[in-house]
Amino acid sequence: MDVNYRNFRFNKLNTPEFRHIYLLLFWPIYGLVFFYLERIRPVEAYHVMYCSLDNHIPFCEWFVFPYLLWFLFFGGMVVFTFFADVKAFKRMMKFIIITHAISIFIFFVFPNCQELRPTVFPRDNFLTRFMAGFYEFDTSTNVCPSLHVVGSVAALFAGWDSKRFSTRGWKIIFAVITFFISISTVFLKQHSVLDILVAIPICVLGYWLVYRLPEANGNEADAPLFKKKKERSTV
Repeated sequence: MDVNYRNFRFNKLNTPEFRHIYLLLFWPIYGLVFFYLERIRPVEAYHVMYCSLDNHIPFCEWFVFPYLLWFLFFGGMVVFTFFADVKAFKRMMKFIIITHAISIFIFFVFPNCQELRPTVFPRDNFLTRFMAGFYEFDTSTNVCPSLHVVGSVAALFAGWDSKRFSTRGWKIIFAVITFFISISTVFLKQHSVLDILVAIPICVLGYWLVYRLPEANGNEADAPLFKKKKERSTV
């Protein structure tokens, strides 16, 4: 469904053509809640996320590139689907709302952090200096599940779902981007491996609720993400 936003008026906000705009209200609500969790809520003690596998993953500053690509991949897919593929946008936002709401709930009931960041970098270059500044800006709390992983998977599914990226080549590209964004979180010591592992079932649940359940219930308005090939008639 293509939407001509030049025809938008506030009195049309409740019409089927523009009702999806309400989904954007999620972002200020989510931002305020996350800000409260990060900066205001008093926490007596955080649960430290750690597993032995973390010790075997070296710090590698070159992963800053896929890590920062997340902002373009995730944000770009939200913007693209909003303007170019509203059906994909609505499904993407439903996936985001479900998975981020679960993540926020976990942060509330299970405050967590990680202590994996190096105190001294193994090398001195512009990337390690950038990461030192990034560490100062970005807190090491509320890391499990990894929102970097959840967000990149949301963009992945939206890309696969969009009619504009229906070719196999685009789907492979999006899968590769998602993979490198996800592993960049542990190579930059922004997350524990556990943070990725916890994010996976949350994404699976979101995928099932948004992309599979409507199909199982026969909802034609929500097309399946992975479509089965039609069998050729022998008649």
